[in-house]
Amino acid sequence: MDYLSPLDTSFLDAEDQDPHASLAIASVAVLDGPAPGQAEFAEAIRGRLALVPRYRQKVRRVPFNLGRPIWADDPHFDLDFHLRRTALPEPGDDAALERLIGRIMSQRLDRERPLWEDWLIEGLPEGRWALMSKVHHCMLDGIGGNELYRLICDTKPEPRRPVPDQWRPAPEEATVDLTLDALGQWARLPFDQARWITGAVRDPGGAARRVGDAARGAAALAAAFLPAPVTTLAGPLGHARRYAVARMPLPEITAVAKAHGATMNDVYLAAVAGAFRGLLLARGEQPEAGAIRTLVPVSVRSAEARHVLDNRVSSLLLELPIEIEDAAGRLRAVRERITELRGRHEVEAGVALVAMAEQEPFAAVSFFVRGALRMPQRGLATVTTNVPGPRGRLYILGRPIREILPYVPIAERMRIGVAVMTYAGQAAFGVTTDFASVPEAGEFAEAVVDEVRGLHPAPQLT
Repeated sequence: MDYLSPLDTSFLDAEDQDPHASLAIASVAVLDGPAPGQAEFAEAIRGRLALVPRYRQKVRRVPFNLGRPIWADDPHFDLDFHLRRTALPEPGDDAALERLIGRIMSQRLDRERPLWEDWLIEGLPEGRWALMSKVHHCMLDGIGGNELYRLICDTKPEPRRPVPDQWRPAPEEATVDLTLDALGQWARLPFDQARWITGAVRDPGGAARRVGDAARGAAALAAAFLPAPVTTLAGPLGHARRYAVARMPLPEITAVAKAHGATMNDVYLAAVAGAFRGLLLARGEQPEAGAIRTLVPVSVRSAEARHVLDNRVSSLLLELPIEIEDAAGRLRAVRERITELRGRHEVEAGVALVAMAEQEPFAAVSFFVRGALRMPQRGLATVTTNVPGPRGRLYILGRPIREILPYVPIAERMRIGVAVMTYAGQAAFGVTTDFASVPEAGEFAEAVVDEVRGLHPAPQLT
């Protein structure tokens, strides 16, 4: 059986516990025209389905959560259900596209079907069109999304031939068989744990070091979930989302990073900190230290797993330095805090916790996760993710992809989420907000770009 990992499953559990959340991620590829007809579009996707088995599989839960959910072939798979088509109203500008993205991403994916949709969007300026790929987070992370582009798109204007496809859905597992398999895993668990312990005994020094790192990192993670100072930028969410995007040439960011002796991610996080500071001040609120703590996903995907569609991420929990007035000072603080968090092994702790969850009874793990999710978290205010996009120019049906725009979901009282994606020499900043409580999505996105530009030119930091 093809099981979801505990990390993959956590995204389903989080959505189950928050009635206002839709935990799908997305990217929007904007292409030069003309837009293909629906039949041509469908055939192009159909010719790649054999490369993406998850597109024809749905999630099946085991009764009473006795075992991990499985990926099961959908015997009633209907490609047309997953291929949607719409058009922007005149003038088809960025604002219209952003409104449409917000509406589409406000809706949950159908759990009774494979967890993805592709939206072909017509009516963009200059005859352009867009393809929005919406996928549930339980299926993949941002790096996995790049793998989808590699599988679906072409690297040359000439489209590849359709992939031979002999797919037939595997027979559905009977519910009783799923239950018996889960019980069998329970019976094998002591032996699996013994093998795990034996591996640790063979390398006691390494095991002790990993346990120590995990313990220190877990303590740091736990401390980061303590309640933060109250602001209007964290709190209950509604169903609806706003989305806005701002763009800038990638060389501008790399120049700022080089001038300051920082990484591009440091610059990005410092710019987001400045945007949060400006928004709080505009709302008449004091940007208090510790008020905006962000979840920063960190890829732990190995080179061997670069083509695997799943989640391979840990995280850092960073206090954005919104209390610092000087932009260069905020960048310096981000760099220092990231270094400190890595020294406290937060990333390793996240990896270790997932590895331990693999060795524990799933029902207990799921019960713990669901119980934790029922308690309103008051430590995190936002999520900030940085995804390097495909490195080379890509094409769909001979049309070049001009830009790719990222979308990150929000949940659990986090009213703002920010994602940056790089592609073809451009950085696109996608901002997701709760529709009712944070209408300033557009202003926030533009502020991130302004904050980066406000750092250049600048002297080296010491």
